[in-house]
Amino acid sequence: MRPLLPLLPLFLCLLAPPLAGLASLPLSAQDTGQARDAQTGVRRDAWQRPAEVMDALGLGPGSVVADIGAGNGYFTFHLAARIGPSGRVYAVEIDKEALEKIQRRAHQERLRQIESVLGSSDDPHLPAETLDAALIVNAYHEMRDYNAMLVALYRALKPGGRLGIIDGAIESGEDRDTYFRRHRIPEELVREDAARAGFRFLGRRPGFTRPRDAREFYFLVFTKPAP
Repeated sequence: MRPLLPLLPLFLCLLAPPLAGLASLPLSAQDTGQARDAQTGVRRDAWQRPAEVMDALGLGPGSVVADIGAGNGYFTFHLAARIGPSGRVYAVEIDKEALEKIQRRAHQERLRQIESVLGSSDDPHLPAETLDAALIVNAYHEMRDYNAMLVALYRALKPGGRLGIIDGAIESGEDRDTYFRRHRIPEELVREDAARAGFRFLGRRPGFTRPRDAREFYFLVFTKPAP
């Protein structure tokens, strides 16, 4: 009987083409999307510095925080990692499709600390005095009912809770509609709005520069004064 060992290389060569073909098969649409999101997240981490943002809001394990205008959930998932399973992240959006995407990812990653909330233009629909912090990133300039929204956030924060607003810098002197169209808003105007709602300004933290268009963002931190 002819020994089998010399036939082994030939056997492996016959197997090689199908195995190589497997490596070149396209990813599913969902996997492709997740890979793209992961790459986008890594690039954004480099300039957005989410750890610094969360430090400025005083967040840690067990904190309760709201991501207002959560979008694709970039900050929602960073917040979830910071506060852990004993905390709570409210992902607030008026876009149902965006919320559904966040819900699916949270379910896949078993992040039970994330709760999606369908807000409205003038109210995030959050329970009173439950938040340690709230964060609005590149969304405040879009708010038409900004006074009502800030009052609702003030109500949702615990005394001593913090509000962080990150938005695109622009010179003051234009009307509100112009800022809405240009997707940015002067920080002086944001500070005036927040003060009118009862917030106290804590300070201006280091801002951010988006590499793809050199757009500048400021970072303002407010607090709800304790009684």
